[in-house]
Amino acid sequence: ASLTATTAAQLASPRKRTQPILPKYFRAREDCGERYRERKRTAMWKLFSKPAALLPENKTLPGRTKPIDEAPRNKDKHFVLKGPLTAPFPDGSEMISLGMGCFWCSESLFWEMDGIISTHVGYQQGHTLNPTYKEVCSGATNHNEVTRVVYDPKKCPLKNILKVFFESHDPTQVMGQGNDTGTQYRSGIYYYDEKQKDIIDSCLKSYQTALTEKRKGKIATEVEPAKAFYYAEIYHQQYDAKPGSRQYCGLRPLGISMPKDNKEEVEKTDE
Repeated sequence: ASLTATTAAQLASPRKRTQPILPKYFRAREDCGERYRERKRTAMWKLFSKPAALLPENKTLPGRTKPIDEAPRNKDKHFVLKGPLTAPFPDGSEMISLGMGCFWCSESLFWEMDGIISTHVGYQQGHTLNPTYKEVCSGATNHNEVTRVVYDPKKCPLKNILKVFFESHDPTQVMGQGNDTGTQYRSGIYYYDEKQKDIIDSCLKSYQTALTEKRKGKIATEVEPAKAFYYAEIYHQQYDAKPGSRQYCGLRPLGISMPKDNKEEVEKTDE
């Protein structure tokens, strides 16, 4: 069959020859192809990925009695704040651990807040002793990837931290955050005393009210007393701020703000 003048001109142009000449129907499919491929990759990942539920304790990896070699040492300092990464922390400081997906994405949300003494990432709420990143990613430890925040409650009330927590990820997603699926990406708040628990319950109830009004679903965040915290490898600490880091963010916030009445309380700090 003879070529049309337009097609012949396209073939004659070196610049045009690098792109296939597709019928309109296929061009339309090509336009949405990347989105289709992303959805396909996600579906395949979910089909063949790590367990989407916590394992019985006797099915988890045993781990090791000593900290992993790559864990931070007492001499190591916070890459951004230049303060301590490990205890002891100043008198009067408090801690809260937060799971909200990949800890690369979450830690940087907190270290710029006023009143933050330290942030560090690690593995918590599982059974494996002193786990490695590879073991946690296998889904066979029951640990969650968390950011532990050390804060001065007189300068940064816990409500301020929880406001950032709820507004910066999707707390309704079960065992995952965005395309990051698995038990180590679950939404969780792990507290160190009962006073913190009361504040957490109040904020969660308030945010659930806001989500219900917008028909955004039910919060799946687990709230538990903090278990043993195991530091993640040093290269994970303050990863987002380090030169050459992969600029990745898997958080999927819902775009819903903390209700105004609770927000006003959140923004107040002790004199």
